[in-house]
Amino acid sequence: MTSWVGRTAVEIAAAVRAKEVTPREVVAEHLARIELLDGRIGAFRTVRARAALAEADALAARDDLAGLPLAGVPVAVKDNLAVRGESTRVGSAATPDTPADADHVTVARLRAAGAVVVGLTNVPELCVFGTTEGVHGTARNPWDTSRTAGGSSGGSAAAVAAGLVPIALGNDGMGSLRIPAANCGLVTIKPGHGVVPAGIGEGDWFGMSENGPLATTVEDARLMLSVLADTDITSAGEPGGLKIAVSVRSPLAGVTVSRPYTDAARDAAGVLVRAGHQVERAEPPYPLSLGVTSLAHWTAGTAVDAASLDPRLLTRRTRVHAAVGRRFLSGVRGGSARDALRRRLEPFFAEYDVLLTPALARRSPKSVPWHERGWLRNVLANTNYSPLTPPWNLTGWPAMAVPFGTLPSGAPTAVQLVALPGREGELLRLAEQLESLRPWRRTAPLD
Repeated sequence: MTSWVGRTAVEIAAAVRAKEVTPREVVAEHLARIELLDGRIGAFRTVRARAALAEADALAARDDLAGLPLAGVPVAVKDNLAVRGESTRVGSAATPDTPADADHVTVARLRAAGAVVVGLTNVPELCVFGTTEGVHGTARNPWDTSRTAGGSSGGSAAAVAAGLVPIALGNDGMGSLRIPAANCGLVTIKPGHGVVPAGIGEGDWFGMSENGPLATTVEDARLMLSVLADTDITSAGEPGGLKIAVSVRSPLAGVTVSRPYTDAARDAAGVLVRAGHQVERAEPPYPLSLGVTSLAHWTAGTAVDAASLDPRLLTRRTRVHAAVGRRFLSGVRGGSARDALRRRLEPFFAEYDVLLTPALARRSPKSVPWHERGWLRNVLANTNYSPLTPPWNLTGWPAMAVPFGTLPSGAPTAVQLVALPGREGELLRLAEQLESLRPWRRTAPLD
């Protein structure tokens, strides 16, 4: 008997379209794996077992099954995006436990393409932090369950890395796709602004938050992005000879990048040189004020999202984060700091096609109750391990995390690829080239 757990979304959809397997069989296998393993991983806040099987049966009866790009593919959804009939708790006790009347547009697109939503995944409260734990559950890294999966799309990343689903939906406001993907050995892309519908929280963190895929292969990430996107940006093919800048320096003053992550970026640069690209060391002109700009936007986004919630039901770290952010709201809403950052960085990207950096500065923090710890301790932990992602939310430019290399423990490391708007397809092709030249193990060794 063929097992569909561990197969890619592309493989599963092709088999369902060819009627080699039914959607119910595929979904049932993945539900069984969730039941077996998620007690150790904590990926899901809620599993829709009965509803998912019913939806799989309905899918099998669709007249257009043979043309669906995600036919029968189980998918997990981050718990800040509405799924019809399920509550959206956003990791908090302050949010209502009220079923959504309709799917978020991205969820609707996945379902229209044939995907089956098997559950909603754990997030930190209001998706603020780069670790995932709280009143609804704790998401651990399947490669090392003593460590957090990252955040805020931590549950979605953990679900894919553990083989509980082949793909998952998440979003990224300061690195919330790239951070957990890098921790968990996955491929993700934060598309440029406006490529995929957002509609996240109470204003998309001033337009910085973007929805995107989490997958184990570039091919799956491309397929999922093609379903989510408003335009065709994901054409396949080998990238031409690109001019690539490699930087291993943290954008934030005072934060250092550890050896395994600098080694990953340098090794990836060597692979790309041998593949025919022009690669050279070059430092983007990050301003010294970047840390303040990042903190202002990060906290102000939380202030907006928390404004309508009962503060007595929020954790202390979230209350403090929102209180700090209220002081920055007027300045952030003007957008001048983000405009200035784009103007400062555009000449660099006029000279280079792609920027290659480490995806993280160090391995993820221990999986402990961070939501019970103080605000400053959380901010420092987040900043010290994930300083490389926020600039590209501030600019609104596309950025990827791609598995590359390993930590001494055997857990994966990763690199980040960044380009100007409209070059998502180029980033995906470059990532696929890295994948073909340095393949990675797709899921964690849990069995």
